[in-house]
Amino acid sequence: MAKSDIYSGLTQLGQATAIPASPEEAVLERVPNPQEGTRYTVRFTAPEFTSVCPMTGQPDFAHLVIDYVPEKWLVESKSLKLYLTSFRNHGAFHEDCTVSIGRRLVDLLEPDWLRIGGYWYPRGGIPIDVFYQTGPAPADVWIPEQGVPTYRGRG
Repeated sequence: MAKSDIYSGLTQLGQATAIPASPEEAVLERVPNPQEGTRYTVRFTAPEFTSVCPMTGQPDFAHLVIDYVPEKWLVESKSLKLYLTSFRNHGAFHEDCTVSIGRRLVDLLEPDWLRIGGYWYPRGGIPIDVFYQTGPAPADVWIPEQGVPTYRGRG
């Protein structure tokens, strides 16, 4: 199959695309894994993720690290960026944001394995870190540590 055929269904890449109003409206897209059958890890880091507190409307900030071992599909990175940006005005607790992102990616990609670390900056003086993964990490793939230290303030 020609590359033009493989990518012809993408609706956002290569064109101006508005930021979705909400995560529910965001379109996550996938592309065939050109290395299907090869075991490797993909990492996305979003150091400036934002959402809002569902109670106060105040902004929340996180450093997200998403790792997955693909099988048949890869997430198209522009659609992921727009999806993550759609949380900017979305009111949800840290736990809900982090786990919802992980589960939506699992539903879309059907990866061999996925984990997400949500390293949230303090709210009310307490940092909240949230972790989700689909099961034990595969033993036959190098999966580096996420490398984000626990929040220490000015410490």
